[in-house]
Amino acid sequence: MKNLKSIVLLSFILVCGISFAQPPGGGQRGGGQQGPPSLPSSKQIKKMVSEISEKVDLSEEQEEKVLELYEEHFEEVDAKVSGSSRPDRSEMEALKSDLEKDVKAEMTKDQIKKYEAYLKTQERQKPQRR
Repeated sequence: MKNLKSIVLLSFILVCGISFAQPPGGGQRGGGQQGPPSLPSSKQIKKMVSEISEKVDLSEEQEEKVLELYEEHFEEVDAKVSGSSRPDRSEMEALKSDLEKDVKAEMTKDQIKKYEAYLKTQERQKPQRR
């Protein structure tokens, strides 16, 4: 009986030790997502633009144009990332910069200030990658 208790206790300690020794994320290094983030769906893009519209006070026409710009942007990004080679970081940053420039071209000066503030809050909320 004492021998059985010892075996059960050792088995429990071994199982606990193995499970706690695993890195977060089920064995992936860094504990997080590997590679670029997934692209937003059409529904997520509409939600994103709707939030921008609310924060920046866009008119209906401006919101429609900004939605169109965001959809085109993510189609272009999808084409770049779905190819056989991985896109260059500077190329992706240039696409993002072009999108922001095009969106700002649809806005008034006051709206641009609000949009830039919105973008800063979004950058702060992003988890930092290592």
